[in-house]
Order: sequence, then C-alpha cells, then structure tokens
Amino acid sequence: MSSVLKLGDLEAELIKKDIKNIHLSVYPPSGRVRISAPLRMKKETIRSFALSKIPWIKRERKKLLEQERETRRDYIERESHYVWGQRCLLKVLEKECPPTVDLRHKTITLQVRPNSNRGKRAEIVGTWYRNLVKDALPKIIDQWEPVLGVVVNKTFVCRMKTKWGSCNSKAGNIRINSELAKKPKECLEYIVVHEMVHLLEPTHNERFLQLMDRFLPQWKDRRQTLNRLPVSHEDWSY
Repeated sequence: MSSVLKLGDLEAELIKKDIKNIHLSVYPPSGRVRISAPLRMKKETIRSFALSKIPWIKRERKKLLEQERETRRDYIERESHYVWGQRCLLKVLEKECPPTVDLRHKTITLQVRPNSNRGKRAEIVGTWYRNLVKDALPKIIDQWEPVLGVVVNKTFVCRMKTKWGSCNSKAGNIRINSELAKKPKECLEYIVVHEMVHLLEPTHNERFLQLMDRFLPQWKDRRQTLNRLPVSHEDWSY
C-alpha cells in the first residue's frame, strides 16, 4: 500500500507493510525519500517521525545531488575504466572468438566479435565486474564470520540501481552491488561488513551503529570515501 506523504517542501513515498519498525531511506541519484512503516501505525505518528528527520533527509539529498557522475562509457579503444579504485585503459580486440576480458598492468583487454555494439560490450564488461566481486567475497566473509559470530547462508552479486548492498536477515542472505568492483577494496569490505552486521541487528538503529563502531571503527571514513567517488552515469528508475 503506497501513498505520498507531504513534508513541507519535500515529498516522501509512504509504504505500509507487515513490519515491526519504521524505516526511512533516501535513494540515489535524485534523493527520492521512502518511508516504510508498520500497517497499524497512524499517519500522524509517521509524519512526526519524518519531520524530526528533515535535517538528515536534506543532508543526504544534498550529498547525492552533488555527487559526481561518471561520464558515459562507450567501450572503445583507450577509454578509461576503473577496477578496485584504479584507473585503467581499455584495449579492444575484435576476433571471431568467444568474448573475454583480461586485466594486466592497468590495461583492460576486451576481446569481442567484430561489429559488436556498445550494449554487448557493456554486458561483457558488466559480467566481468560481477565475477570480480564474486571472487572477492568468500575471503571477506570467511574473515568476518567468526569476528561477528554470524553465518552467511547465501551471497548474491548483481547490478543494483539504488543500493550498494542489502540483507535478508531472516534467510541469512546478503546481496552486493557489482559496481563495487570499480571502487577501492576497502569499500567492498565496508559494505559486506555492513550487511553482515544486519544479521545481528536488522535495522539502522543505535545498536546497529554501536556494532559498526565496535567491529569496524573506520566504517564512517570508508563510507565517506565511497560517497565521494563518482557513481554510474545513468537515469535510474525505481
């Protein structure tokens, strides 16, 4: 059940569902505000909560609107791409062979069939980025499971349009954005730890923040690094 909640000069999408606690989120790239609230919670209670968060909402929206955008990538010769935070140059080889991607000495070699279009090249590179994250996850999870005292049941890596990661605390599953392959590895670790901590505390309440401070004291610095870096150039839909 979805509706629009007016908050002065702001609007928030209000979704009521079968949950215990109220959740407030600000989504990139435009700073769209969404509130998820328990079915039985009164609208005035929700409004009061949201109004108390207006300063935070405005700060988050300002950060998102000011965040640098990547230029459009056409997947052509000597174009810049990023791998684990490092700038690399793209080399394109056209051959009648199955497509491959190889990284050596800050050069990404993309082998594609002749006359492949931008969409196909983007798909190949996107799959390669996803596999980079998939390969990096086991080591991070194995390191942090005994530290946090949790067990991750399943991991999923995909291109996510509004989040760096998500957690299904009941199922013990975490989902990670494949775009993190472009960011420094410490940013990937921060997001993985963030989602794993949700296995201990599903919401972003004070206990969650305390757990993050306890287990990864530098998490705010890593979040700031991630927020400073350019995000994908695209018109995101929801």
